[in-house]
Amino acid sequence: MAAASKKTSQRQGFKTNEFIVYPAHGVGQITAIEDQEVAGHKLELFVVEFQKDKMRLKVPVAKALSIGMRKLSEPGFVERALKILQGRARVKRTMWSRRAQEYDAKINSGDLISIAEVVRDLYRAENQPEQSYSERQLYEAALDRMAREIAAVNKISDTEAVRLIETNLNKGPKRGAKAENDETSAQEEAA
Repeated sequence: MAAASKKTSQRQGFKTNEFIVYPAHGVGQITAIEDQEVAGHKLELFVVEFQKDKMRLKVPVAKALSIGMRKLSEPGFVERALKILQGRARVKRTMWSRRAQEYDAKINSGDLISIAEVVRDLYRAENQPEQSYSERQLYEAALDRMAREIAAVNKISDTEAVRLIETNLNKGPKRGAKAENDETSAQEEAA
């Protein structure tokens, strides 16, 4: 009997009560693995709960890997993503609608590195020009996805994860206190 309960609690390398990343929705928790009959076919499904969104998703076990569901990133991979935030923003000189589509695709890819690139590219420090509404929406979506995964990996709150992300963003070139000092010295030279 113990072998049967073990069998239902793990599939495709995923276990019940484990946190995972679902590409289109971010971090969720597998709460159960259940059998369901759909159109005469018996299907085995992961039941994934997304607490923050108050959403439940049922993912066919056989399709979990092909749709991009994955385990949380390793701590070393999270460190790489945080290092990307410190780099210079790489903004292509294409139309905003095209860039917005690319950013959206990166956010929904579920890849932490791609999401970190979006956060880095759309971040605005206090002393920088205001973002448009759509830029702000994409930035917040990327920041939220990244923060949730970092929070789950490092076992910290979402707020602490956002602080960690913003600290790394401000270490980047021409941002934060350093950028303000550059501006002040430029104004003093002009006077």
